[in-house]
Amino acid sequence: MARRADPDARDRILDVASALFASRGIGAVGMAEVVHDAGCGKNLLYTHFPSKGDLVAAHLERFRRERDAAMDAAVTAAGDDPRAQLLALVRESGERVARPGFRGCPLRNFLTESPDVGGDGDTIARRFLADSRERLARLVARLGVAEPDVLTDRLALLVEGLYASAHDPRRAELGPAAVTFAEELVDAARAAA
Repeated sequence: MARRADPDARDRILDVASALFASRGIGAVGMAEVVHDAGCGKNLLYTHFPSKGDLVAAHLERFRRERDAAMDAAVTAAGDDPRAQLLALVRESGERVARPGFRGCPLRNFLTESPDVGGDGDTIARRFLADSRERLARLVARLGVAEPDVLTDRLALLVEGLYASAHDPRRAELGPAAVTFAEELVDAARAAA
């Protein structure tokens, strides 16, 4: 009797690989370990992911989609006010970083671990960071401040700081502090306009 294709195999492999990458880093995880932990054969793994680079790219792309959806939801829930939307983005990042077991943004971790590797993973991670900054810039532009690039840079730096605090034992306290700081930055920029 012929084997039936497992429709969930790709997602299961990706789930296992993502957990391994998060716990130990991409460079420390080999394909044999993914095969073992996913409970699949090498042929199945390589059918879905012909190389480790393909597996890493799928891992990063999935996280990018999840982040984009979470940021879109935060902006939508904040209504039409660009100030509220900016604060919602900072709040969402702070809440994400404060989650138990959060070990850093996989996209940022990838670029830190492999800054010059190139390939699809590099493209996905760098595009995400550029798109995230552009999302802030679009909202800042709606505020009508005198120096929108300066405010965008400051807010982007604030969000990066939240992600850099992923291993800080006080990270749950830092999210609300970041929102307060973002309010101060936005309000000062509006007052100067």
